[in-house]
Amino acid sequence: MQFHNLHVAVIATDGFEESELTEPVRALKEAGADVEILAPKSGQIQAFRHHDKGSLVSVDRTLDDAKPDAYDALLLPGGGLNADALRVLPQVQAFVQHMQKAGKPIAFICHAPWILVSAGLVRGRTLTSYHTIQDDIRNAGGDWVDQEVVVDDNWVTSRKPDDIPAFNREMLNLFSRLAPARA
Repeated sequence: MQFHNLHVAVIATDGFEESELTEPVRALKEAGADVEILAPKSGQIQAFRHHDKGSLVSVDRTLDDAKPDAYDALLLPGGGLNADALRVLPQVQAFVQHMQKAGKPIAFICHAPWILVSAGLVRGRTLTSYHTIQDDIRNAGGDWVDQEVVVDDNWVTSRKPDDIPAFNREMLNLFSRLAPARA
């Protein structure tokens, strides 16, 4: 599968789970997508490998400088610190709500569903996540299931780094089906 002019936003901040950003981004770029890392601050953001610090990733654009209309799809990596910090930011909630309202595909993994919970988007949706936040999803009206990957309309979700091969496969399929082709 090859993308042509597919513009993907990746929203992350310090504390993201390294493999949940780097591996899906690699898969998207290998398929020809243009990927931008968006964060609350410019410079670099700190990855983690569970509890240990990982690499630094360069930010392409701050959230204040990013417009949801400029993107065809959205990727939200996990990491408890990352998702917990992002979920309370009004510009992150507004960005995700805008992408959802436009029906654009959204891929999120691990703790990232916290962002969708805080944005008020999970009621009536079926998704998975890291097992420790299943109560948050259910309490927000979502149907949490324990599967390596779940596709529900314009969403694809996975639980943890071990699920990344399935997550990437379904993310690429979803993005190719739902993201508009641009000339």
